Amino acid sequence: MKNLSLILICILLFSCQKKENNIIPKEEKNIISIDSSTTIVKEENKQIGDTIFMNFKDNKDLFLAESSLDSINSKIYVKFKNEDAAELKAEILPAKGKGNIRFNQIILPDNTSDGPFGMDLKIPLKQKGSYVLVIGHSLMAENPYYGKFKIQLEVKKE
Repeated sequence: MKNLSLILICILLFSCQKKENNIIPKEEKNIISIDSSTTIVKEENKQIGDTIFMNFKDNKDLFLAESSLDSINSKIYVKFKNEDAAELKAEILPAKGKGNIRFNQIILPDNTSDGPFGMDLKIPLKQKGSYVLVIGHSLMAENPYYGKFKIQLEVKKE
């Protein structure tokens, strides 16, 4: 009887242990294999649903991402963090050159907001925390923009 209860306790302990999951989502990192011994991990800011998380800067210290607006995702949310007093310079670069697309709002860490803006944005960032840029078309103009565009953010410390 003692042996049976000891075996049951061991089985219970081994089955209740959490296994660590080290899988990297495909949306966050691209893995490029040169050969079987060399692997390069390319970090990119990708759109997941209607949100882009700006986590990676390029070699010019810019946040870059590609996105698209369609009838399903008529607004795109760009989230980034700022830890110091800085100035934000943001730009939308439509694939078609020009279009009815703009920065509709910026939501500050204290949940206040400002906007609307145009395709370019220059604003001081005085608060620490997470910021959200809302991108969409202007409801005051005709022909909403549908298609691909690039987003470029530059956060310069003051």
